[in-house]
Amino acid sequence: MAEATVERAVAKPGNLITIYLIAVALGLTTLGLVMLFSAGVAERFTGPHGLLVKQIIWLGLSFMLGLYVAFMNLDWLRKHTWWIFGLCALALFLTLIPGIGIKVNGAQRWIGIGPLRVQPSEFAKIGLVFGLAAYFSSRQREIKTLLHGFFIPSVLVGLICGLIILQPDFGTCFLCGAVAASMMFMAGTSLRWLLPVAGLAIFVFSLLIYFDPHRIRRVTSFLDVEANAHDSGYQLWQGMLAFGVGGVNGVGLGMGRQQMHFLPEAHTDFIFPVIGEELGLVCTLGIVVCFLLMFVWVSWRLRQTPKLYEYLLVMGALLFVCLQAIINMGVVTGSMPTKGMSLPFISYGGSNLMVTFVFVGLMINVFRRLDNPKSLKPRVL
Repeated sequence: MAEATVERAVAKPGNLITIYLIAVALGLTTLGLVMLFSAGVAERFTGPHGLLVKQIIWLGLSFMLGLYVAFMNLDWLRKHTWWIFGLCALALFLTLIPGIGIKVNGAQRWIGIGPLRVQPSEFAKIGLVFGLAAYFSSRQREIKTLLHGFFIPSVLVGLICGLIILQPDFGTCFLCGAVAASMMFMAGTSLRWLLPVAGLAIFVFSLLIYFDPHRIRRVTSFLDVEANAHDSGYQLWQGMLAFGVGGVNGVGLGMGRQQMHFLPEAHTDFIFPVIGEELGLVCTLGIVVCFLLMFVWVSWRLRQTPKLYEYLLVMGALLFVCLQAIINMGVVTGSMPTKGMSLPFISYGGSNLMVTFVFVGLMINVFRRLDNPKSLKPRVL
């Protein structure tokens, strides 16, 4: 009887998805650590172990936070959503204050906490998902109205995106806007309001890029990479060379040459070409399949979620992870304009890694509740 019970528990769809999510998170993170060690060989100041040690510290913190989120009380989280949203907005505002925000390469996106740097725009993704999920789940009868179904949630999204674009961080702003619009549509917001405003936002976004000489060069360089190989398209050109050199099976772990200061940001935004050069097409396609299966499987299972709050939580988390992966892989392969955006689980960066594990923990939490409703005892008043 005990063995049959265990088999039935493992066979539940939610448990299988949970196992898959854990396997993907740990597998891709381990691959990222290996590639960070390889990419860090040429680092002059930190050496091959510097990046690896920092990322392992962030991984430990991320794992503990993700584990906590996977077992936390979502009802408690819902009650404290606006405190979380407010803290995320406040952190974004603090990055703009001289002396508090840290400016790197012309962008003021970080806050220093001891020896670590935290990027509030990454944690703003959590506040945005929590905020929209809590708001729409409490206004289900008024979602079709202009005020409660569109205007108020648009103000929440505009606050977060406006603070992000002031840093400036166009890529994260676009990602947050796209995920927020998707969540609003899935919650029931009418397209007759979403589509015109989305078109206007894209128009304004394009104008901001057009009147920024540095960004317009980056956006247009991918249209003719070879012609801009020694200028604005240098990073993309080197990344494409890495994929070409790697071929099907790669040149071997640690044998790549692009991370020898030929490819800038090889350990962050452009770590995917390093994987393609050293481990080949087989490994890069495996990564694509991992994210694809995550999206398809979680989306399929999520259709059985009876609560709008849990549905929006998981869908927002899923979109942030998978859409960011698509954008990163599209950029480094020349399919999208060049924009700095890390590859979830794999790229170097503590803030994004921690937020990604929080999103995985949210997915696991909801599926755990869905498959084991009896384990969730109602609170006695």
